[in-house]
Amino acid sequence: MRVITYLEAVREAMSQEMRINNDVFILGEDIGVYGGAFGVTSGMIEEFGSERVRDTPISEAGIAGTAVGSALTGMRPILDLQFSDFITIAMDQIVNQAAKIRYMYGGKGKVPMVLRTPSGSGTGAAAQHSQSLEAWVAHIPGLKVVQPSTAYDAKGLLKAAIDDDNPVIFYEHKLLYKTASHVPEDPYSIPLGKADVKREGSDVTIVATAIMVHRALEAAEELALEGISVEVIDPRTLVPLDEEAIVKSVSKTGRVVVVHEAVKRGGYGAEIASMIAESEAFDSLVAPIKRLGGEPSPVPYHPELEKAHVPQVPDIIKAVKDTLHRA
Repeated sequence: MRVITYLEAVREAMSQEMRINNDVFILGEDIGVYGGAFGVTSGMIEEFGSERVRDTPISEAGIAGTAVGSALTGMRPILDLQFSDFITIAMDQIVNQAAKIRYMYGGKGKVPMVLRTPSGSGTGAAAQHSQSLEAWVAHIPGLKVVQPSTAYDAKGLLKAAIDDDNPVIFYEHKLLYKTASHVPEDPYSIPLGKADVKREGSDVTIVATAIMVHRALEAAEELALEGISVEVIDPRTLVPLDEEAIVKSVSKTGRVVVVHEAVKRGGYGAEIASMIAESEAFDSLVAPIKRLGGEPSPVPYHPELEKAHVPQVPDIIKAVKDTLHRA
C-alpha cells in the first residue's frame, strides 16, 4: 500500500468527493491561487476552477454564513478556516445557526457542511494562531467534532464528514500535515464515532487525541523497555464519542491517563474522565484517573516556552508511572 502525507490525504479526500459530487465545493481565504495557508488545497483550483475552489474576502463570519446558507440550499460546502483560533469570529453562524437549524425546523432543513481548520501549537505561531479550542464546539449539540491523528484516518473521516447531513468541525493539527502513513488510493469512509486502538496493552490505558496520539505511542515504546504495557486509544471523533471502546480498555487495564494539547482546565479530557467515572469501568479502576493538558495561559511564542506549554513525551511517561504507583 502506498504512503502519503496527512496533507495529501486531506486534499485527496476532497478532490475525490468533488469529482463524484458536483454539490461539493470549497471556500475560504487564499485557498485558490495561493493553495491555502498550509498548502492543502494547492493545485485544486487548476482542476476544479474558481467556482468550486472559491477564494473569499477576509471575513470568517461571512464565510461561515455563506457555507450555512449554501448547505441549506442543497450544496455540501467545505469551509477552510485558516487557523482554528478564527472560529471565534464565526461563532454565531456556527453555534446559533448551523448547529440548530435542523432541530428547529424538525428535520426539514439540514446543514451538511464541513468546517476544516488547522489547530494546535508547535509552529511558533504564538497566542492567537496556536490554540486548541475543540472543547468549545464539542459542547454544542448539533455539531460533530473530528480530530484525526493519521493520514489514513484523515482521508476516511473527511469523506464521512462530507457525506454527513450535519455540520462537522474537522480539526487538523498543524504538526501532523507532514506525517505519513499507508493510505488506499480508492475512496473509503471511516464511521464517525468509532475509536481506534493504536496500540494494545495491559497495564495502563492512554486516551489521546491529535498530536498527542503520536506522543503517547512514543511514550508507550519507551515504557515497554521497562516492562510497562500501555494501550493507546485514539477517539478520532469527540462527538460522537466511542464510549464503549474507552470503557472496554479501562476495564481491562484498571488505569487510565487522558492527554490532550488543549488547556487542561475545561478541556475535553474532563468529559472523557467523567464518562469513565460514571461507567462500569469505574469499578475496575485501581488508581485515580489522570489528566494531562496544556498550561492555563496563552500559547507562548518562544519555542522552548511553547514546548513547555503542552504535554510532551516525558510528561506522559511520568503520568503513566505515577498512575502505576497509585495502585
